[in-house]
Amino acid sequence: MKRIAISSALLLILNGCASTSDLEETRRQLAQVNQQASTRISAVESKLSNEKLLEMVSQVDTLKAEVAKLRGDVEVLNYNLQTTQKRQNDLYNDLDGRLSHLEGAPGKRDASQPAAQQAAAGDSQASPDYDKALNLLRARDFPNAINALSLFIQQNPQAPQAAEANYWLGVAHTALRQYDAAIDIHRRFVEQYPNNHFAPDALRNIGNCQRDLGQVDQAKNTYRRLIKLYPKTDAAQKAKQALARM
Repeated sequence: MKRIAISSALLLILNGCASTSDLEETRRQLAQVNQQASTRISAVESKLSNEKLLEMVSQVDTLKAEVAKLRGDVEVLNYNLQTTQKRQNDLYNDLDGRLSHLEGAPGKRDASQPAAQQAAAGDSQASPDYDKALNLLRARDFPNAINALSLFIQQNPQAPQAAEANYWLGVAHTALRQYDAAIDIHRRFVEQYPNNHFAPDALRNIGNCQRDLGQVDQAKNTYRRLIKLYPKTDAAQKAKQALARM
Protein backbone atom coordinates (compact mmCIF):
# COMPACT_ATOMS: atom_id res chain seq x y z
CA MET A 1 0.00 0.00 0.00
CA LYS A 2 2.81 2.33 0.87
CA ARG A 3 4.49 1.65 -2.48
CA ILE A 4 1.25 2.33 -4.38
CA ALA A 5 0.80 5.62 -2.60
CA ILE A 6 4.35 6.67 -3.43
CA SER A 7 3.87 5.70 -7.11
CA SER A 8 0.64 7.64 -7.30
CA ALA A 9 2.33 10.67 -5.82
CA LEU A 10 5.17 10.45 -8.36
CA LEU A 11 2.71 10.18 -11.27
CA LEU A 12 0.86 13.26 -10.06
CA ILE A 13 4.13 15.17 -9.77
CA LEU A 14 5.16 14.10 -13.31
CA ASN A 15 1.78 15.05 -14.72
CA GLY A 16 2.08 18.45 -13.10
CA CYS A 17 5.51 18.96 -14.56
CA ALA A 18 4.32 17.97 -18.03
CA SER A 19 1.42 20.41 -17.89
CA THR A 20 3.65 23.28 -16.85
CA SER A 21 6.15 22.53 -19.63
CA ASP A 22 3.41 22.39 -22.24
CA LEU A 23 2.00 25.66 -21.04
CA GLU A 24 5.36 27.39 -21.28
CA GLU A 25 5.90 25.95 -24.76
CA THR A 26 2.50 27.18 -25.83
CA ARG A 27 3.26 30.59 -24.43
CA ARG A 28 6.59 30.65 -26.26
CA GLN A 29 4.95 29.67 -29.52
CA LEU A 30 2.29 32.32 -29.09
CA ALA A 31 4.95 34.90 -28.42
CA GLN A 32 6.79 33.81 -31.55
CA VAL A 33 3.61 33.97 -33.61
CA ASN A 34 2.87 37.44 -32.26
CA GLN A 35 6.40 38.54 -33.10
CA GLN A 36 6.12 37.20 -36.64
CA ALA A 37 2.72 38.81 -37.07
CA SER A 38 4.05 42.14 -35.82
CA THR A 39 7.01 41.89 -38.17
CA ARG A 40 4.75 41.15 -41.13
CA ILE A 41 2.37 43.95 -40.22
CA SER A 42 5.27 46.37 -39.91
CA ALA A 43 6.58 45.26 -43.30
CA VAL A 44 3.17 45.72 -44.90
CA GLU A 45 2.74 49.15 -43.30
CA SER A 46 6.22 50.16 -44.46
CA LYS A 47 5.47 49.01 -47.99
CA LEU A 48 2.17 50.86 -48.04
CA SER A 49 3.88 53.96 -46.65
CA ASN A 50 6.60 53.78 -49.31
CA GLU A 51 4.04 53.31 -52.08
CA LYS A 52 2.04 56.30 -50.87
CA LEU A 53 5.23 58.31 -50.61
CA LEU A 54 6.21 57.38 -54.15
CA GLU A 55 2.73 58.23 -55.34
CA MET A 56 2.91 61.62 -53.62
CA VAL A 57 6.34 62.27 -55.10
CA SER A 58 4.98 61.39 -58.55
CA GLN A 59 2.03 63.73 -58.06
CA VAL A 60 4.33 66.53 -56.93
CA ASP A 61 6.52 66.03 -60.00
CA THR A 62 3.44 66.12 -62.21
CA LEU A 63 2.26 69.32 -60.56
CA LYS A 64 5.71 70.88 -60.98
CA ALA A 65 5.68 70.01 -64.67
CA GLU A 66 2.19 71.50 -65.08
CA VAL A 67 3.21 74.69 -63.24
CA ALA A 68 6.32 74.99 -65.41
CA LYS A 69 4.20 74.59 -68.54
CA LEU A 70 1.71 77.19 -67.32
CA ARG A 71 4.53 79.60 -66.59
CA GLY A 72 5.87 79.02 -70.07
CA ASP A 73 2.43 79.64 -71.55
CA VAL A 74 2.09 82.84 -69.54
CA GLU A 75 5.50 84.05 -70.74
CA VAL A 76 4.53 83.34 -74.34
CA LEU A 77 1.20 85.15 -73.89
CA ASN A 78 2.95 88.12 -72.29
CA TYR A 79 5.46 88.24 -75.14
CA ASN A 80 2.68 88.05 -77.74
CA LEU A 81 0.74 90.74 -75.90
CA GLN A 82 3.76 93.03 -75.72
CA THR A 83 4.54 92.39 -79.39
CA THR A 84 0.95 93.06 -80.40
CA GLN A 85 0.82 96.24 -78.32
CA LYS A 86 4.11 97.43 -79.80
CA ARG A 87 2.91 96.78 -83.33
CA GLN A 88 -0.39 98.50 -82.58
CA ASN A 89 1.48 101.50 -81.15
CA ASP A 90 3.75 101.55 -84.20
CA LEU A 91 0.67 101.51 -86.41
CA TYR A 92 -0.90 104.39 -84.51
CA ASN A 93 2.36 106.36 -84.64
CA ASP A 94 2.56 105.77 -88.38
CA LEU A 95 -1.05 106.81 -88.71
CA ASP A 96 -0.44 110.02 -86.80
CA GLY A 97 2.64 110.79 -88.86
CA ARG A 98 0.89 110.13 -92.15
CA LEU A 99 -2.17 112.16 -91.20
CA SER A 100 0.05 115.02 -90.01
CA HIS A 101 1.89 114.87 -93.32
CA LEU A 102 -1.40 114.91 -95.15
CA GLU A 103 -2.64 117.87 -93.13
CA GLY A 104 0.58 119.71 -93.88
CA ALA A 105 0.11 119.25 -97.63
CA PRO A 106 -3.63 119.03 -98.32
CA GLY A 107 -3.19 120.04 -101.91
CA LYS A 108 -0.75 117.28 -102.84
CA ARG A 109 -1.96 115.52 -105.95
CA ASP A 110 -1.61 111.96 -107.07
CA ALA A 111 1.29 111.85 -109.54
CA SER A 112 -0.10 108.70 -111.10
CA GLN A 113 -3.30 110.42 -112.28
CA PRO A 114 -3.46 112.04 -115.75
CA ALA A 115 -2.57 115.71 -115.83
CA ALA A 116 -5.85 116.54 -117.57
CA GLN A 117 -7.81 114.98 -114.72
CA GLN A 118 -5.79 116.94 -112.15
CA ALA A 119 -6.31 120.14 -114.12
CA ALA A 120 -10.02 119.51 -114.26
CA ALA A 121 -10.05 119.16 -110.51
CA GLY A 122 -8.36 122.55 -110.22
CA ASP A 123 -7.89 123.91 -106.73
CA SER A 124 -11.24 122.65 -105.46
CA GLN A 125 -9.88 119.43 -104.01
CA ALA A 126 -11.49 119.80 -100.62
CA SER A 127 -14.29 117.30 -100.03
CA PRO A 128 -16.48 117.39 -96.91
CA ASP A 129 -17.10 113.64 -97.15
CA TYR A 130 -13.41 112.88 -97.48
CA ASP A 131 -12.53 115.22 -94.60
CA LYS A 132 -15.18 113.52 -92.50
CA ALA A 133 -13.61 110.12 -93.21
CA LEU A 134 -10.15 111.41 -92.26
CA ASN A 135 -11.51 112.90 -89.05
CA LEU A 136 -12.92 109.49 -88.16
CA LEU A 137 -9.44 108.05 -88.70
CA ARG A 138 -7.91 110.69 -86.43
CA ALA A 139 -10.47 109.80 -83.77
CA ARG A 140 -9.54 106.08 -84.05
CA ASP A 141 -13.13 105.34 -85.07
CA PHE A 142 -11.97 102.78 -87.61
CA PRO A 143 -15.27 100.96 -88.31
CA ASN A 144 -17.04 104.21 -89.21
CA ALA A 145 -13.95 105.42 -91.05
CA ILE A 146 -14.08 102.29 -93.22
CA ASN A 147 -17.75 102.94 -93.99
CA ALA A 148 -17.12 106.60 -94.79
CA LEU A 149 -14.10 105.89 -97.00
CA SER A 150 -15.85 103.07 -98.84
CA LEU A 151 -18.86 105.28 -99.50
CA PHE A 152 -16.66 108.14 -100.70
CA ILE A 153 -14.74 105.86 -103.09
CA GLN A 154 -17.97 104.38 -104.41
CA GLN A 155 -19.57 107.76 -105.01
CA ASN A 156 -16.42 109.56 -106.20
CA PRO A 157 -14.26 107.06 -108.10
CA GLN A 158 -12.65 109.80 -110.22
CA ALA A 159 -12.08 112.32 -107.44
CA PRO A 160 -8.46 113.42 -106.80
CA GLN A 161 -8.72 112.00 -103.28
CA ALA A 162 -9.99 108.59 -104.40
CA ALA A 163 -6.51 107.07 -104.60
CA GLU A 164 -5.51 108.17 -101.12
CA ALA A 165 -8.94 107.18 -99.83
CA ASN A 166 -8.11 103.64 -100.92
CA TYR A 167 -4.81 103.84 -99.08
CA TRP A 168 -6.48 105.04 -95.87
CA LEU A 169 -9.11 102.35 -96.25
CA GLY A 170 -6.35 99.74 -96.10
CA VAL A 171 -4.84 101.44 -93.05
CA ALA A 172 -8.20 101.39 -91.25
CA HIS A 173 -8.61 97.67 -91.93
CA THR A 174 -5.09 97.10 -90.61
CA ALA A 175 -5.94 98.96 -87.40
CA LEU A 176 -8.80 96.50 -86.87
CA ARG A 177 -6.40 93.60 -87.62
CA GLN A 178 -8.40 92.73 -90.71
CA TYR A 179 -5.14 91.87 -92.39
CA ASP A 180 -6.45 89.98 -95.42
CA ALA A 181 -8.67 92.90 -96.42
CA ALA A 182 -5.82 95.37 -95.85
CA ILE A 183 -3.41 93.30 -97.99
CA ASP A 184 -5.91 93.10 -100.84
CA ILE A 185 -6.68 96.84 -100.76
CA HIS A 186 -3.06 97.96 -100.56
CA ARG A 187 -1.94 95.49 -103.21
CA ARG A 188 -4.47 96.94 -105.65
CA PHE A 189 -3.47 100.44 -104.57
CA VAL A 190 0.22 99.82 -105.37
CA GLU A 191 -0.62 98.22 -108.71
CA GLN A 192 -2.93 101.07 -109.73
CA TYR A 193 -0.97 103.98 -108.26
CA PRO A 194 2.73 102.96 -108.19
CA ASN A 195 3.88 106.61 -108.26
CA ASN A 196 1.64 107.77 -105.43
CA HIS A 197 3.60 109.13 -102.46
CA PHE A 198 1.84 106.55 -100.26
CA ALA A 199 2.82 103.57 -102.43
CA PRO A 200 5.95 102.71 -100.37
CA ASP A 201 3.92 102.85 -97.14
CA ALA A 202 1.25 100.65 -98.69
CA LEU A 203 3.88 98.05 -99.61
CA ARG A 204 5.34 98.16 -96.11
CA ASN A 205 1.88 97.72 -94.65
CA ILE A 206 1.37 94.66 -96.84
CA GLY A 207 4.61 93.21 -95.45
CA ASN A 208 3.58 94.02 -91.88
CA CYS A 209 0.20 92.34 -92.34
CA GLN A 210 1.82 89.26 -93.85
CA ARG A 211 4.25 89.14 -90.94
CA ASP A 212 1.45 89.36 -88.39
CA LEU A 213 -0.41 86.59 -90.22
CA GLY A 214 2.66 84.38 -89.87
CA GLN A 215 3.43 84.55 -93.59
CA VAL A 216 7.10 85.20 -92.96
CA ASP A 217 8.43 84.32 -96.42
CA GLN A 218 5.82 86.47 -98.16
CA ALA A 219 6.57 89.35 -95.80
CA LYS A 220 10.30 89.13 -96.54
CA ASN A 221 9.61 89.18 -100.29
CA THR A 222 7.36 92.22 -99.89
CA TYR A 223 9.97 94.10 -97.85
CA ARG A 224 12.67 93.28 -100.44
CA ARG A 225 10.39 94.47 -103.24
CA LEU A 226 9.77 97.71 -101.36
CA ILE A 227 13.49 98.29 -100.85
CA LYS A 228 14.13 97.62 -104.54
CA LEU A 229 11.33 99.84 -105.89
CA TYR A 230 11.59 102.71 -103.41
CA PRO A 231 15.14 102.50 -101.97
CA LYS A 232 15.39 106.08 -100.73
CA THR A 233 12.09 106.23 -98.86
CA ASP A 234 11.53 106.08 -95.11
CA ALA A 235 9.35 103.02 -95.68
CA ALA A 236 12.31 101.22 -97.27
CA GLN A 237 14.51 101.99 -94.26
CA LYS A 238 11.86 100.60 -91.92
CA ALA A 239 11.55 97.55 -94.14
CA LYS A 240 15.29 96.95 -93.77
CA GLN A 241 14.91 97.12 -90.01
CA ALA A 242 12.00 94.67 -90.11
CA LEU A 243 14.03 92.26 -92.25
CA ALA A 244 16.93 92.42 -89.78
CA ARG A 245 14.60 91.34 -86.98
CA MET A 246 13.13 88.39 -88.89
